[in-house]
Amino acid sequence: MYWHRLERSLGRNSLVGTTVSSAARLPRHLVADEKHTTLAGEKVYLATTAGGGCCLGMALAKAAGNDDLTRAYGVFRDEARRLDPEYRPETVNTDGWPATQAAWRALFKGVTLILCFLHSFLKIRDRAVHMKEAFFDLSRRVWEAYHAPDGRSFSQRLRRLREWAEAHVDKPVVREKVVALCERRGAFAVAYAHPGCHRTSNPVDRLLRRLDYRLYCTQHLHGTTEAAEQGVRGWALIHNFAPSCPETVRESAGLRSPAERLNGGRYHDEWLQNLLVSASLGGYRSPPRKA
Repeated sequence: MYWHRLERSLGRNSLVGTTVSSAARLPRHLVADEKHTTLAGEKVYLATTAGGGCCLGMALAKAAGNDDLTRAYGVFRDEARRLDPEYRPETVNTDGWPATQAAWRALFKGVTLILCFLHSFLKIRDRAVHMKEAFFDLSRRVWEAYHAPDGRSFSQRLRRLREWAEAHVDKPVVREKVVALCERRGAFAVAYAHPGCHRTSNPVDRLLRRLDYRLYCTQHLHGTTEAAEQGVRGWALIHNFAPSCPETVRESAGLRSPAERLNGGRYHDEWLQNLLVSASLGGYRSPPRKA
């Protein structure tokens, strides 16, 4: 309970304001997804936003509908606009859930939605477990299309993939999913017009896999909605500021945590002290008062 209360106390701070040192550092390309879990036995959803290698938004939604997800993702928008009133991300990668996409369209007018290529591939993989060696050939062709250097080559490769699947994939349910992926060519090709955007949801998926272990150890969420949300937000701040593995630190010129890599520096060499300094004023910055 002692450690739980400490984690909750961190969750009262602004995730964006604490993690991002200045408006110029706010990521222009985001990834968003929902984590299914339970709160006191009732199913809830953690609306999670990732960008720049950090968790920038995490809020509870009691349902996965448009209104609930708009309110949950709106927490990120409000915190980001406390840092930059004109902030609007260029792109957001989602898994294609209509309510998620509707929420982001409502929160940020004109944002470009990028469809996650990985989720479409996973639907093929889950139905191709009995194809054995044939699956490796199919998988290679799918990812060759993904790595096309431009939108035109990407479209050509998907057309060839569809032709090959219709001629060589005997299992109807697998062939159907390959054709469905190819028919979404236009939605996937949008990414080529936005260099630097996330074409898969890996940044948020990796984050949520780490959260899985936290939820398992605590037997999911308990208490009030406010207390549960503060707990996972505190966990997210620890994730942003705690040191990464030594190999990652060496590859990033000594910048030890996701927050340090996003900001290009740190306030203090001790990571927890760095977090507390960053969270001064609760992470909510305001212009200085005139004398």
